[in-house]
Amino acid sequence: MDTRIVPLIMCGGAGTRLWPASREVHPKQFLRLFGTHSTFQDTLMRVSDRTLFERPIVITNAAYRFMVLEQLAEIGLEADVLLEPARRDSGPAIAAGATFAQGRDNGAIVLALAADHVVRDAPAFVAACRQGLAAAAEGRIVTFGVQPERPATEYGYISPGDAIAGDVRAVAKFVEKPDPATAAAYIKAGYLWNSGNFMFRASVLLDEYRKVDAQSIEAVAAAVGKAGRDLGFVTLDPQAFGSAKAISIDYAVMEKTSLAAVVPVSCGWSDVGSWHAVWELSKKDEQGNAAHGTAVFEDSRNCNVSTDRALVALEGVDDLVVVATQDAVLVSRQKDANGLKRLVARLKTVAPQVTEDHIRVHRPWGSYQSVDNGDRHQVKRIIVKPGGRLSLQKHHHRAEHWIVVRGTAQVTVNELVKTVHENESVYIPIGAVHRLENPGKIQLELIEVQTGSYFGEDDIIRIEDDYRRQ
Repeated sequence: MDTRIVPLIMCGGAGTRLWPASREVHPKQFLRLFGTHSTFQDTLMRVSDRTLFERPIVITNAAYRFMVLEQLAEIGLEADVLLEPARRDSGPAIAAGATFAQGRDNGAIVLALAADHVVRDAPAFVAACRQGLAAAAEGRIVTFGVQPERPATEYGYISPGDAIAGDVRAVAKFVEKPDPATAAAYIKAGYLWNSGNFMFRASVLLDEYRKVDAQSIEAVAAAVGKAGRDLGFVTLDPQAFGSAKAISIDYAVMEKTSLAAVVPVSCGWSDVGSWHAVWELSKKDEQGNAAHGTAVFEDSRNCNVSTDRALVALEGVDDLVVVATQDAVLVSRQKDANGLKRLVARLKTVAPQVTEDHIRVHRPWGSYQSVDNGDRHQVKRIIVKPGGRLSLQKHHHRAEHWIVVRGTAQVTVNELVKTVHENESVYIPIGAVHRLENPGKIQLELIEVQTGSYFGEDDIIRIEDDYRRQ
């Protein structure tokens, strides 16, 4: 058939189960856990064959919008990016994506994919999409059931029913995450893992959703209908979208519809829901140890180390996870994902900052990282991308001294505009209107020394901003 599939990439989750690498403002779908690309980028590249797939739709939130654009640009792809004004779970998000896709093409067939999953065999996944396409075109809501590799307790399961066409089966029932004995029984009975990815005709999904929650579908339709455009993003109407019930697509539609079908697939799938899952997907030494970063193992087995910079050395231990970032270290048992969830919940009350952001803070123009802090000073390392520029701004409580260590800066200080080269510096007095930009072809790197009485980000008074921040 000639119909092409519209990929809908779900990219708004926070991903705290991979703390401290994954945090609220830089979650796991944007991390490069397994190579040069993030799982978000890998997901997009899996559905980039334009003979089968249409231009993708990405639904995310405002905090991630520039990361989405940056990572799209890195792999040379474009997408329509919808911004959720608030998280309402996967039900309203998928409904919004389906409504938008229907606006592009009334007969659109949508493939809803999580941005944080791993698929090691992309051709097998694409082949499953081709199998499911005919069933979706005929009005089925197709899910992808993964052939189990073990009696997993972290996934829901699907019981396949009667054959529909080829390998596509009706769904007899969905079941929740089981205990180990029940999981083993499910596998023996031919159950499949529920991957949480779906294919459907947009109109069918919306009709089925409307049968059980018409108010939420009306709210989502209004949110898309009243959506604005800002810097190329589609901004869903906050009031309308906020009135949709927060619920997963499984509970809202899949467990209630009579149209559910399943395509069995074996494609090396994982939802990367824990550090143990990262270990399972990683290359290991003869003792089962995996390392991302520099690690040394002595008399240790089945350990998983991820480190940004510091060397991690383990001796005489088994089944440990050690994750070292520049401001936090996690030591945990390999298989206790629920324990990490409890830990992060506790950290949110004790030290919320380490669950929200990294020392290196990403901005649409680049990034900054705190190097040193004192009562009357703060030192930052700032990187500005080629063509990037910060807002025109001023501060009431601090002066700044910029020293360029790489690249070339164009600096505005009140009425003065000057070029600052490597090993040169410029002083920004308290209250001066100033701006920093990178007119060059390589990254601009500088050291910023702030002096004054207060260094909070809320002492930034923006006068002009390319990114329309407050």
